[in-house]
Formats: sequence, C-alpha cells, structure tokens
Amino acid sequence: MYVGFIGLGVMGQPMALNLARAGTPLVVWNRTAARTEPLRAAGAEVAADPAEVFARCRVVLLMPADGSVTDAVLGRGTPDFAARVEGRTVVPMGTTSPEYSRGLEAEVRAAGGRYVEVPVSGSRVPAEAGRLVAMLAGDPADVEEVRPLLGPMCHESFDCGPVPNALLMKLSVNLFLITLVTGLSEAFHFAERQGLDRKLFLDVLDAGPMASGVSRMKAPKLRERDFAVQAAARDVLMNNELIAGAARRAGLASPLLDVCHALFDETVAQGHGGSDMVAVLRAIEARSDEGAGSASAGHAVRALHVEP
Repeated sequence: MYVGFIGLGVMGQPMALNLARAGTPLVVWNRTAARTEPLRAAGAEVAADPAEVFARCRVVLLMPADGSVTDAVLGRGTPDFAARVEGRTVVPMGTTSPEYSRGLEAEVRAAGGRYVEVPVSGSRVPAEAGRLVAMLAGDPADVEEVRPLLGPMCHESFDCGPVPNALLMKLSVNLFLITLVTGLSEAFHFAERQGLDRKLFLDVLDAGPMASGVSRMKAPKLRERDFAVQAAARDVLMNNELIAGAARRAGLASPLLDVCHALFDETVAQGHGGSDMVAVLRAIEARSDEGAGSASAGHAVRALHVEP
C-alpha cells in the first residue's frame, strides 16, 4: 500500500528519501518539481498534483512550510477537501499552532478521515541521518497505524496523548533549543570580541558539562561563520512566534524567549532569514557595533501582543 509524502523542503526531502531508501512504497509531490527528482531516483513515484497523492494513498504525511500550504494541498475550504481526506489518515509533521491543529483535526474527522499530528524535533542533519525525534498525538488506534512508518526517519517516538499535545511538546522543546542556540551565539561573540582563540573556546566548551549535540553541531558553524541552513532563521522566528502566542494565551511569562524573539526578528530584518539559526550572531554583532551603551538602551525587548 502506497504512502503519500507532500512537502520536500529542507527537512521533508531527506525524511522522504529515508522512507524511500527503506523500501516504503512512496508517492510524493512538491510545489517545486525539481525537489522530487532525488525521490524519483530513489524509487518513489511522483504525483502530478496533491489530489493524486490522496487518491492513491491511505496515509499521507505532510511536511509543508506552514498551515496555509497544508490547507492548500488538502483543499481545505473547498469541495475537494472531503474527497481527499475521507478514508485517509492525514499526518501533519510540520510545526503549526496548537489551535490550528485542533481545528484541522475536527474538520478531517468530520469529513470521514483520521488525523495524527507528528511534529518532529531536529534539523536537516538529523533528518538526513534518520535521527529525528517524533511526538505523536491522536486517537490511539490511528497513532498505532502511523508509528511503524516513522522508523526510517526517527530514532525515537513518544506518545503525547490527544491533539494538540504533540505540538505543545514540540513548542516546549523548541523554546529550549532557541534559547540554547542564542546563548551559545552570544557566548561565542563575547569570547571572540574579547580576543580569545575561537578554537580554544570551542575545545573548553566541548570538554565541560555544557557540551551537547546542539553545541557540537552549532559551535563549529559559529567558528567558521558557516551560515548554510540546517534550521533557517525565518523558521526559528516563526516557531518563536508560535511559542509566544501559546504562552500569552495561557497567561505564561516567557522572558528569555522574548529576548530571542527580538534578536531573530532583527536577524530576519537584516536579510538573513534564509541562513541557519546561528546567524542570530549577526544581530548580536550589529548591536555591539552600534556601541555598548546604545545597544543596551536602544534595544528594549519588543512587547508581544497576541489576540486571545
């Protein structure tokens, strides 16, 4: 039985390739057709449009850029929606707001489909290595149908209960990731501007208790000023906004996240949205280059207003 995969971006393409190379019968589609060619070479079949994917597949994995793209491929809000999802298991694997996922689940179920949200933790390199971490939420029977498909893409999977608990878990993990990488970038900037040997700084960090998979992946990128994308700054900003929105609706403080929000907003505004998230270093450098006094006085963390 064929499995569908829609969305072959920075994360989606290596995820789908791992499925195809593991022998999963795959039907794929992507808005940019050139992104499907490696999948074709790996044995996947390429659909002409999203409707063909749903027509041929009982389970369809979605890794789109955002909710609007998901809506478009599902035909949400059009008569095509029910025809595509009825009798199918829809599996969004990207990151959206919990409210969006809850609403989509209700519509899919009302149209006779099944729904399992499976956001994944990791960036391009873990995606290529099949070392993502999956969080699943949905009806237990539907979750068990989807779980065996995750093996080639994810080395761990965790049941999180009903929708949207998997997305809430993903946002919790991403809050830590965003603050961690921002802190690492600021520490690197501090050491470099103090005239310390950059390699020595990385060696000391790696020998101590703060070393982690994240630091070992991101610190060398900082040292080499390698901003090739693993997790794009604009996507980090989008995640930051999702987390901030969820925090505000729950009445929660997020002081560290709010500082990161301002820095990633500046990073994207400076034209580095397509660079890796360590490009937040550029926003920190820009503040330093303005002068320490004006940087501290002139960059108050912006207030975040989220509609209830």
